[in-house]
Amino acid sequence: MTAAPIDFSIVFPALIAGLLVTATHVPLGTQVLARGIVFIDLAIAQIAGCGVLVADQVGFEAEGVAVQVSALAAALGGALLLTWTERVWPEVQEAVIGVVFVLAATGGILLLASNVHGSEHLRDLLVGQILWVQPRQLAWTAVVYAIILALWFGMGARLGRPGFYLLFACAVTVSVQLVGIYLVFATLIVPPLSTRALTRRRLATAWGVGAAGYALGLVISTSLDLPTGPVIVWMLALLGVLTHTWISFRRLRLRTNL
Repeated sequence: MTAAPIDFSIVFPALIAGLLVTATHVPLGTQVLARGIVFIDLAIAQIAGCGVLVADQVGFEAEGVAVQVSALAAALGGALLLTWTERVWPEVQEAVIGVVFVLAATGGILLLASNVHGSEHLRDLLVGQILWVQPRQLAWTAVVYAIILALWFGMGARLGRPGFYLLFACAVTVSVQLVGIYLVFATLIVPPLSTRALTRRRLATAWGVGAAGYALGLVISTSLDLPTGPVIVWMLALLGVLTHTWISFRRLRLRTNL
């Protein structure tokens, strides 16, 4: 394995995509952890992915409006379903989310069973194609994310349970098609999880973990010609562990000094 020169014309748009996803998903991920519904992102992401696969089976263009509508409709349907189950069976909501995820994941496999390129479609859905993101994708993604962030920071708790689920579904639908299911999950959970012990500047620190994970993962994957999505996931996890260790060590020193 030898290092190769980095093509910044490819890496820079991918980094912008990662920063956009990080900016939007870290605040939502913090709320996901607070609600104790960690696997909701996997479930809704997988449902949105099924929407993409259904549109593909029908014959719509991969980046056409019909695919976006199909993915969003599927994700919103899943969000509404989980809103209802949380109200009816709150004590088993995490188990229900797990069942929904398994059904969506196996549903995707069934949709691709007769497709000769099924394994490629499934891989793209899971690990994404962040290196091949197009500037026009970044433009409309930035607009959608800006609206989501404005609603989140502007309304917050006033959105209520249904509002949170619907906003979450919109964010995940866009992100799955941009970076894949694995990166969506890692970005939502790892930065907020690694900073959970912080009471001040938690959001800024979590944003920093996410941004650094994407930057480091892109550099390493392109230099060593490794799959980009999985490398970024590992870098996020590594930086998350280091951040949590640093926070814990700092808290211990403060207690010792007292």
